[in-house]
Amino acid sequence: MSNAFFKVPVAVNEPVLAYAPGSAERKALKAKIAEMKHTTVDIPMFIGDKKVYTHQKRTIHPPHELSHTLGTYSQGDKTHVEAAIQAALDAKPAWEAMPWQDRASIFLKAADLLAGPFRDKMNAATMLGQSKNVYQSEIDAVCELADFFRYNVQYMTEMYAGQPESVRGIWNRLEYRPLEGFVFALTPFNFTSIAANLCGAPAMLGNTVVWKPAETQIYSAAVIMEIYEVAGLPPGVINLIYVDGPTAGDVIFNHPDFAGIHFTGSTGVFQKIWRTIGENIAKYKTYPRLVGETGGKDFVVAHPSSNAKEVAVALSRGAFEFQGQKCSAASRAYIPESLWNDVAKFLKEDLADFKMGSPEQFSNFINAVIDEKAFDKITSFIAAAKNDSNAEIIAGGNFDKTKGYFIEPTVIKVSDPMYVTMCEELFGPVLTIYVYQDDQYEATLDIVDKTGPYALTGALFSNDRYALKVGMDKLKNAAGNFYINDKPTGAVVGQQPFGGARASGTNDKAGSILNLFRWVSVRTIKENFVPPVDYKYPFLGEE
Repeated sequence: MSNAFFKVPVAVNEPVLAYAPGSAERKALKAKIAEMKHTTVDIPMFIGDKKVYTHQKRTIHPPHELSHTLGTYSQGDKTHVEAAIQAALDAKPAWEAMPWQDRASIFLKAADLLAGPFRDKMNAATMLGQSKNVYQSEIDAVCELADFFRYNVQYMTEMYAGQPESVRGIWNRLEYRPLEGFVFALTPFNFTSIAANLCGAPAMLGNTVVWKPAETQIYSAAVIMEIYEVAGLPPGVINLIYVDGPTAGDVIFNHPDFAGIHFTGSTGVFQKIWRTIGENIAKYKTYPRLVGETGGKDFVVAHPSSNAKEVAVALSRGAFEFQGQKCSAASRAYIPESLWNDVAKFLKEDLADFKMGSPEQFSNFINAVIDEKAFDKITSFIAAAKNDSNAEIIAGGNFDKTKGYFIEPTVIKVSDPMYVTMCEELFGPVLTIYVYQDDQYEATLDIVDKTGPYALTGALFSNDRYALKVGMDKLKNAAGNFYINDKPTGAVVGQQPFGGARASGTNDKAGSILNLFRWVSVRTIKENFVPPVDYKYPFLGEE
C-alpha cells in the first residue's frame, strides 16, 4: 500500500560510448562478439511462464556472413498465437493492479541492466544479427532503448499527475487505466530499440502484450526478453512469438479482446491491418488503438545560401548510415545548380573513403543490407537506373551477395524530379539527387511537398533566414520530424519525439508523453462528499 507520492529519477540521455582504438569498451565488446559468434543458440518463444520450443527450426545467419550460423529459433503456428493471447489475458489482472511505482522500477532496472552488464551482449547481438556497425548499434540498441525506458517512466508520472479541478464538496479525479484486452506489438528489424519500446511502452502502463518481431531481429529480441526477465517483468506481461504475419493477424484481429496495435513497418502492411480491423470492428469489446510508424521518402533540400560541405556530410551520413535502412534516411535530395559541383565533389570524397564489410571490423562504415529480399529489391532499381537515359549513377552502383548482402552506397542524379527513385521508398543505400535552377527554390519546395504520399522526416539547409521561413511554411505538412541545417536522421528520446503523418503513420511520437496516452483508457471519477437529499432546485419555488 503506497503512502507517499514518489519521485522517479530524473531521466537523462544515456551517454554514447566511443569505442575508440585501445578503449576498454572496445576490447570488451570485441570479446563478447567473438564469444557469441562461436556459441550456437536455440531461441525459444516466450509464452507466459514457458519457454516454448518447436520442431520447426529456422537458422539465423549474419547478413554480412551467410556461411556462418548464429543459431536457430523455433517457428510457431496458430496455436502459439492463441496461447500467447491467453497468457497475456491471464497475466493482466495482477499486472494492471500492480502499483505504478513497481512497474516503473522494473523498467528503470531494465535500463540500468542494459547500460551496464548487458551492454556488450545487446550490441553484439544487434551487430551480428542485423549487421549494424558499432556506433549505429550503440546509439540504437543501448542508448536509445535505455532512454525509452527511463523517459517513459518519467512521462508516465507526468501523465498520472494530470488531474482536473475540483470545487468545494466535490473531488474530481482521473484514473489512467490500461486498455481493456491485450496489445499486439508488431516490430521491425532495423531498430532494436523500437522493437523493445513497441512492446515495452504499453506494458509499462499496465497492458499485457503479444509481441511478434521481424524474423531478422529475433536474435537480439531474445536478449531483450532476457533483460526483461532479469529486471523482474512477470511472466505473461510480454509474450514473444515467431509466426508469419498472416497467421498472427488471422488470430489476433479476430479476437474480441484485441485492444490495440503498436506497429512499425511498411505503409502497405499497416493499411492492410487498418482495413482488416475496420472490417472486424463489431467483433471487438472496445475500439482498438491503432498506432503506427510506417514508410518514408525523406528529403534534403539545399538553398543556394547553404554551405556545400555541410550539405554533403548530411547526405553521406543521412543517406548511408546503417545502409539507408532507417525510416528517416535521406533518400532524395534537391541541390541548387550553383552548389552542385562542390556538393558532388565532397560527397564523392566521403563515399570513396567509406569502407564496407563486416561490422566485426570496426573500421567498416558500411555493412550488409538485412536479407536477400531487400537486396534484390534495391539492386533492381540500381540496375534499371544504369540502363535509363534519364538517370546517371555518379557514385557506387555495384553489389554482390556471394558472401553477404553487400550493396555499395549509390548516388543517382536525375533530370526528372518525379523519377521513380525520387518517389518510391527503397530502404537501402541509394540516394537520388535532382539539381534545380537557383531561381526555382520555391517551385522546388512545391515539388518536394507533392512527391509521394509520405511525411516522415526532412531537412532544409540554408543560411538565409527568409529562405528558411519560406521552406518551413511550404513544407509544414511534409515531415513530422523537420531538421534545419542537419541530416534528417538521429532523433533522440526526450529531445526530438519521432513520428510522421500522411502515409508515414499516425504521428503518435515515440519517445514522448503523447505516445503513452494512446495506451491508457481514462476514467473520470467524481466523488460528492455531501449528496443532496431533495430533488427540488431553487427555480421550482413559487413567487
